[in-house]
Amino acid sequence: MTEQSTEPVRETGTAPAPHIPVVTPADTADAARLVSFGLQPRLQPARDAEYGELLRRYREDPPFARLADAVATGLGLIVLEVSDRAGMAVTAAEDSVFAVRMGDYARRAATDSADRFLHGLAHLALAAMAFPRPEDLADDAYIGRVTVNGVDAFVRQACRRLEERAEEQGDNTDPASDAPGLEAAWRVWARRSSTGATKDARRLAGSTTGIVGKAAAFLTESGFLQRTGDEAGGTYRTTPRYQLQVRDLAGGAAMSELLALGIVPVSDGTATLLPPDEGDDLDLVADAGLPFS
Repeated sequence: MTEQSTEPVRETGTAPAPHIPVVTPADTADAARLVSFGLQPRLQPARDAEYGELLRRYREDPPFARLADAVATGLGLIVLEVSDRAGMAVTAAEDSVFAVRMGDYARRAATDSADRFLHGLAHLALAAMAFPRPEDLADDAYIGRVTVNGVDAFVRQACRRLEERAEEQGDNTDPASDAPGLEAAWRVWARRSSTGATKDARRLAGSTTGIVGKAAAFLTESGFLQRTGDEAGGTYRTTPRYQLQVRDLAGGAAMSELLALGIVPVSDGTATLLPPDEGDDLDLVADAGLPFS
């Protein structure tokens, strides 16, 4: 009979149990704090020590980064970038409580709800003018510059080109009141007054430069543009956050439709826009707005 060894059996090759980091309430509070900083787009990390420290922790502590991402996701936010240049740049998902609907934006701008298409078009035109070439969106060092009058001139030039195209093809150039899509909005824009008809030449909120001005002011308040002067109806330059937002927008259906129209200046960056003709009719047209559906 063979004797059995009484020595304990030793396991070989067994990996140690993985270390699972413990998430504390303080960690969760810090992650939520970082997300809250991200919801203040005008706040610059370089000017807030706590913000800068939380950004450093995000970059150097992967478990904390995952926790902050999870907090953002739970709030319906999408993290676009976390860096010193942009801070914690987030955008709202469509179903997020932080999403700004075009209808809500139009009401906030104190305009007729029928103008929501035009307000959406103003934002698309601003984005296209701020970053006219794909390489501009890809270059983190690129700073776009736009003016209110320049954006309006761009849209009006596009309107003329679309009208000429419709006439060549024998299409009806009058937009139907129930016609959805950007091309109908371009046509309505052409019929809207550029500045209004006040005696002191102030632009009306419902004029096209008024609509572009509202859009630029909203983007400035949101930390996406910085106002640099009053020339040409207001001059602005882009911020890193706006570049990230437009990158995200570039894959959307609205921008795809805008590009499909073939009127976005994506050449070598030289000026391609023409100012409105002196003889353009600048009178307001009653009920020219399209319903937003």
